[in-house]
Amino acid sequence: MSTATYELLAASHNTLDLGAAFLGGLLIAGALVWAIYFGMKVRDQELPRPLPEEQPHLPVGGAVHEMREMREPDEMPVASEEKERLMPYQLHHSGTRTGKDQSRLRWLPGRSGSFGGGGIGHV
Repeated sequence: MSTATYELLAASHNTLDLGAAFLGGLLIAGALVWAIYFGMKVRDQELPRPLPEEQPHLPVGGAVHEMREMREPDEMPVASEEKERLMPYQLHHSGTRTGKDQSRLRWLPGRSGSFGGGGIGHV
């Protein structure tokens, strides 16, 4: 074979590669167009958006606010005999209850709020 034959084969090979790349791009573009069309069709079948009158409104008494309360631990029940053990049904559902003192604990001067906070600690 001569050099001209090799050049002709190389040129035809590049043309096939270019055609395959073009067809691949055309296939991907077609798939994207189909996906958009399919999405629009599905969106048309969905329920319409609610009107402003159908939106939820605030309760008559106004907005519901957060309720704060001080909690204290609920004591663990003690078995009547030392050999007896407590069963799950003898325990309470919650580990805390509403505290008798509802005043909020405040920071006291001279007490550090954290480890390494620079205060003298609990005196």
